[in-house]
Amino acid sequence: MQEDFFPERLIKRFYLFILFLMSITGFGQMPIFKRYYIADIPGLAWLANFYFTHYVHYIGAILLFAIFGYCIVGYLLVGRQRFRLTGSAYIRIVLLTAIAGTGIFRVLKNLPDIVFSPGFTMFVDISHLIFMMIFLLVTAVFLVMKTGWLTLRQ
Repeated sequence: MQEDFFPERLIKRFYLFILFLMSITGFGQMPIFKRYYIADIPGLAWLANFYFTHYVHYIGAILLFAIFGYCIVGYLLVGRQRFRLTGSAYIRIVLLTAIAGTGIFRVLKNLPDIVFSPGFTMFVDISHLIFMMIFLLVTAVFLVMKTGWLTLRQ
């Protein structure tokens, strides 16, 4: 990809870092790091702190939405003429949209004036986790297949 489209390397590294951070803090919402003594490893005690991982997860979500906005605007304003989205990009977009949508419902669930039924709450929680696990698996497959988000128009 051309450098004048986006600073591709910087955005890619930041995106990967945020996804890693979101994965770690998302799993930190479940007590697995304390339960399996991962938090006992020096330097990883913060993983067992629910409130800290919760807030870091929210900050990561804000940064992820900022990256999405930057990339969408950049693609629509500059990239559409020279690039097109690949099939793998459409799959990732659908999964990321599902993750973001269920994440928004999870945030709403945590607000004091909004109450969801226990069944809907469980559905949202499990859906969020399942979509993320599918996304990680699909991303790993696309990494092995070396399929990117964009390809040059012909």
